[in-house]
Amino acid sequence: MDWHQTVFELIDLRSFSNLWFWIALAVMWSSASHWVLGVPFDMVLRAKRNGGQSEIDLEDMVRINTNRLLYVGRVSGLWLVGFTCFFLTGLVVLGFWYDNEFAQAVFLLMFPLSLVGLMSLSTAARIQEEHISGALLYKRLARHRVYTQVIGVVSIFVTSIWGMYQNFNTSPLG
Repeated sequence: MDWHQTVFELIDLRSFSNLWFWIALAVMWSSASHWVLGVPFDMVLRAKRNGGQSEIDLEDMVRINTNRLLYVGRVSGLWLVGFTCFFLTGLVVLGFWYDNEFAQAVFLLMFPLSLVGLMSLSTAARIQEEHISGALLYKRLARHRVYTQVIGVVSIFVTSIWGMYQNFNTSPLG
C-alpha cells in the first residue's frame, strides 16, 4: 500500500462514515455550548456563586465580547450575511442537488452554527440595549446556552439520521 492511499483513507471524503466527522461534530457543539458569547460558562457559574471580583470580571468580559460582536455586525454584517447565504446555498446545491456527501456534511455543520451566530448577535444587542448585569445577566447567558444546546441536539439528531440514510444507501465499495 502506498502513502497516497493511506492518506486518502485517513482523509476520507465520505463524511458520514468517517469517525473524524462525528468527533468534529461533537467537539463543535461542545465548544459552542461552553462558550456563551465568547465567555466560558464556568465563568458565569463562578460569578453567580462567588460574586465580587468574579462578577466584575464576567461583566467586563461580556461587555467586551458584546461590543466586539456588535461592532462586527454593524461594520460588515450585511457582507457577512450575503457571503454566508452564498456559501450555504452553494453547499445545498452541491450537496443535495449534485449529491456530494462532503458538501452535505459541511452544510449540516455550518447551517445550525450560523443560527447560533445570529442568536448570539441578538443576545448581545439585548444585553447592551438593556444594560443587563447581575442576576439578570446570568439568566440571559444561561438561556442563550440552553437555546444553543437545543439547536445542537436537533442538529446532531438530523445529522445522524441523514448520515445513517446516506450510509445505508451507498454501496459498500464507495
